[in-house]
Amino acid sequence: MAVSPYHTPVLLNESLEYLVTDPSGVYVDATLGGGGHTEALLLRLSPAGRVVAFDQDDEAIAEAKKRLARFEGRIDLRRANFGDVAAELASIGSAKIAGILLDLGVSSHQLDDASRGFSFRGDERLDMRMDRRSGRSAYDVVNATDEQELARILWEYGEERRSRQIARSIVRQRPVETTTQLARIVESLTPGPTATKSLARVFQAIRIEVNQELEQLRRCLVDAPELLRPGGRLVVIAYHSLEDRIVKEFIRDAAADRIPSGSKYLPDEPRTPTLRPLTKKPVVAGPDEEKSNPRARSAKLRAAERL
Repeated sequence: MAVSPYHTPVLLNESLEYLVTDPSGVYVDATLGGGGHTEALLLRLSPAGRVVAFDQDDEAIAEAKKRLARFEGRIDLRRANFGDVAAELASIGSAKIAGILLDLGVSSHQLDDASRGFSFRGDERLDMRMDRRSGRSAYDVVNATDEQELARILWEYGEERRSRQIARSIVRQRPVETTTQLARIVESLTPGPTATKSLARVFQAIRIEVNQELEQLRRCLVDAPELLRPGGRLVVIAYHSLEDRIVKEFIRDAAADRIPSGSKYLPDEPRTPTLRPLTKKPVVAGPDEEKSNPRARSAKLRAAERL
């Protein structure tokens, strides 16, 4: 497999082991990125196997086109958010698919490219849009959101315990135009060794809000069982507790054969489960992968099979 500086795929072998059940099937990579997972998937499939891959980032699509050029005829690259996978597949008349892969979060390239405004290590205008066609950027979130809502975003999406103080300081110092300005505000309230973790949490929270990542994840998960054929697999790689909790609870609920009534006087309501969990606990990277790819340290893989 070709090595790409754009992005190193995480849990590559593990994701394919859970995902591929039919070498001739049609699979969806809902978060294409630099194309590493899709490249390995196409190499694992037979010549009859196909992949429909999605990404909302035009730079990711351009990079993946180069990386996957030799698979022409077996790969369909589509610029769309992973929350819109169901609508996109319907538009091309795709039949039931054999597997869906979601590798969540931000790519290494997006973090390393200071011009995208994702990282607190650069000094660029606040942006953080994965899809640059969308109108709302990190600048808009930071400068046009009221203090109470901004504190909620930092607490709910970043789990930052100083969310109220940081939101108050941001509002007082507006306009906040660059990643450096925002980083200095956070650092002034979180001195010492805790500053880096708070910076990561604050920037993560704003990025999630800008791209509506958790809402898009929920949409994709809800659609997944209807897109998969019986025996088809859903594989999700998450990088923080908010994403992983959503995936864990979704699989648990989809696998339940009854809905609790909430009352000891009423019986539970029977239901037909749609998924069978394949991972009792999340699959994590081994020490060798963690050493070679630090991003893998926080990765958690969960998988389920369509009943």
